[in-house]
Amino acid sequence: MISPPPTSASETSAIKIVFMGTPQLAARILEILLRTPREQFRVVAVVTRPDQPRGRGLRLEASEVGSLAEENHIPALKPVRIRTPEFVAELKSFEPDLLVIAGYGRILPDQVLAAARIMPINVHTSLLPKFRGASPVEGTIMAGEPESGVTIMRVTKRMDAGPILLQRHILLAPDETQGSLKAKLAELGGAALLEALTLLRRGELAETEQDENLATYTSPIAKEDAVIDWEEDAGRIERMVRAYDPWPVARTRLGQDELLVWRARLVPGLEKSVGSTEAPPGTLVKLKPGPIIKCGDGVLELVDVQGPGRRRMSGADFMRGRRVSTGVRLGE
Repeated sequence: MISPPPTSASETSAIKIVFMGTPQLAARILEILLRTPREQFRVVAVVTRPDQPRGRGLRLEASEVGSLAEENHIPALKPVRIRTPEFVAELKSFEPDLLVIAGYGRILPDQVLAAARIMPINVHTSLLPKFRGASPVEGTIMAGEPESGVTIMRVTKRMDAGPILLQRHILLAPDETQGSLKAKLAELGGAALLEALTLLRRGELAETEQDENLATYTSPIAKEDAVIDWEEDAGRIERMVRAYDPWPVARTRLGQDELLVWRARLVPGLEKSVGSTEAPPGTLVKLKPGPIIKCGDGVLELVDVQGPGRRRMSGADFMRGRRVSTGVRLGE
């Protein structure tokens, strides 16, 4: 069991937390944490990325976590570099008992991790040791996993390899997207974090080492990763569409234009009936009721798509508006 130091985290004093995160998922976890009584857990500062230019006017705007900190009058540190003595000194000045990290997006050096009197902990959006790394939600969907979850873990030098403090599971819906799953995991992660912190206050929080033999890894996602390879089987492409919604969005080419694919549907058993056996992957083999595309194995219906400068619409409406005929090949 992990016992909190009596001078900083006893039953009669608040655990002081510096929260480190950036995106909406992290902001929701922070929001849940801020609902707890300040005499139990007190967020004394947040660390988030520097303000970024956004919108048409490219005005500098705070991250989702930075905005939430401002609304709650919490000091927000926005370092460009986190390895400088100046930043480490500023971080230590808050005398945190814990660093709570959720979607911060940077590998933290030893001197930053050492700022926590008790330990640094991370809210990771997968069931570790599976899907370590930068894109666990996308990786979970791409792999066709039946479930996901959150892992509260102690941060160590190796990425996402620290001991597990607490895990909570959730089943995936058949139409689960990156966006819907992140929203669910934010709620689950906030609740799991509070549960772990409560166990810590009681001296009842235990560590479990990860099984390295079960470890898998994910990499950061870039736009080029979202280009559909129609040589892949239909099931994998359908999962890719869901995994990259709302960003970077699965995409292909139709003639000279890029076509975003927002929703796709598997159509089992249709390949032979539409005479697509000999068609090369990427071929449009049927238009009604929706456009059917031949894949490396199986076929896929394009349910919702978006052309350049156009709104998102049904695949049938898009193809009809473009007067596309069967036999056209996507991705060329």
